[in-house]
Amino acid sequence: MTVPRTPHSPVTVSAFAQRFSATPRGARLARPMARSQLRRWGIPYGGDVSDAVAVVVAELAANAVIHARIPGRSFELRLSLITGSVRGEVSDTCGERLPPGPAEVRPPRLLDEYGRGLVLVQALTDRWEVLDREPPPGKTIRAEIDVPRRLAL
Repeated sequence: MTVPRTPHSPVTVSAFAQRFSATPRGARLARPMARSQLRRWGIPYGGDVSDAVAVVVAELAANAVIHARIPGRSFELRLSLITGSVRGEVSDTCGERLPPGPAEVRPPRLLDEYGRGLVLVQALTDRWEVLDREPPPGKTIRAEIDVPRRLAL
């Protein structure tokens, strides 16, 4: 008996990873580094995808520094260009306090000092989630932004 073959789309993955100091300077460096990598992959600077990834990376990096900083430890930014989307991940080593997941994010009250970052992540991404970091300890926030077909690999 012959089983018919199902055609599969080719899967292309390009990956980038960089550790940053868990300081305000480290958080500031993550955004231009992400934009630079996207440009290397052919995603134009100043386009919708590049701008969305830049804001998401900036917010997640700032959260890693502000809410999950452990002195002497770093956070890691990983970007992957997979068929159809850009995946950004920011991992830190603090697993004590997990942020709300996508279903739990609520808009902040008018005078709240914090709480807008994950609202922006929710608005700018097509999918995102909070995961336990591998290897432990810590957590990873993974966010994906779909790439228009004309930019897709």
